[in-house]
Amino acid sequence: MSMKVMVLEKQGGPLQYKERPIPTPGVGQVLLKVEACAVCRTDLHLLNGELPDIRYPIIPGHEIIGRVVECGPGVTLTKGERLGVPWLGYSCGECRYCLQGKENLCDQARFTGYQIDGGFAEYTLADHRFCFTISATYSAAEAAPLMCAGLIGYRSLVMCGEGLQSLGIYGFGAAAHIVAQVAKRQGIKVYAFTRPGDEASQRFAQHLGAAWVGSAEQSPGVMLDAAIIFAPVGELVPIALRAVRKGGAVVCGGIYMSDIPSFPYALLWGERQLRSVANLTRQDGRAFLSLASEAMIQTRTTCYPLHAANEALVDLREGKLTGAAVLVMEPPSASEINDVYP
Repeated sequence: MSMKVMVLEKQGGPLQYKERPIPTPGVGQVLLKVEACAVCRTDLHLLNGELPDIRYPIIPGHEIIGRVVECGPGVTLTKGERLGVPWLGYSCGECRYCLQGKENLCDQARFTGYQIDGGFAEYTLADHRFCFTISATYSAAEAAPLMCAGLIGYRSLVMCGEGLQSLGIYGFGAAAHIVAQVAKRQGIKVYAFTRPGDEASQRFAQHLGAAWVGSAEQSPGVMLDAAIIFAPVGELVPIALRAVRKGGAVVCGGIYMSDIPSFPYALLWGERQLRSVANLTRQDGRAFLSLASEAMIQTRTTCYPLHAANEALVDLREGKLTGAAVLVMEPPSASEINDVYP
């Protein structure tokens, strides 16, 4: 049997719509029938060759929601069970980072849709130990952005520190619209910074309860306790540092960022912190998904069929989206339902 996939065969793309054999799960693996896979800015960095050591050909996609079809040796999951597959697809479990609960920093880590074929496909393989159970309160399309945009936003917020009263968010896209809801639930005022003239994103931030919206060059008139930069623009770092009070943190939430320009030490002085977020841990996933379900965190999505993945990537690159782009697969046929979900 074969499946449809969107595969990146060379730097710059575009993705190619092809057929491949449906893979067979090995030891510790689970075969999932993909229901939805969100499109992330990291997929653009992959396409542009901005990540190191890309393995071609590769199927992108690391925000996957799918149903269990078949289990490999050593896996006892129920057919039809719905799982989420995140960016972190493997860690060694033995190095100093893994043993300290920092598996996101493991030197042997492998990542979904980058070193492991991902979810821009009708079926995908995953290590069952790195999958998450997904609440039935979310549709597949609604849940998909939680697997990266939600997780990275949550980890970024945690790294901002405790006792926050105000939070700046630079770049109001998929991750920002989720973390803004978490922050608001915690009583934190959100200040949303967008590109100049991006009125759609500013209206979206206002709709989600932001205390202030404007462009990155503008001042909200208050000093912020912390700031998260989701836009991959290094020039925002000194701007954010200038907006943060003494003792505050600026957290860079992306896997890739353009070069940070030099800036005067005075912007960092006063025990301000400049930090990066690297990937995620499974504990992050469990904590965030529990919180998201309890707090009824909502996601806004624009859905595309699998074969329109290139269109989704263009829309993301050109800033045409509010919320997240999600590839939604064809629903299973009656015969598949009877066979896969008894």
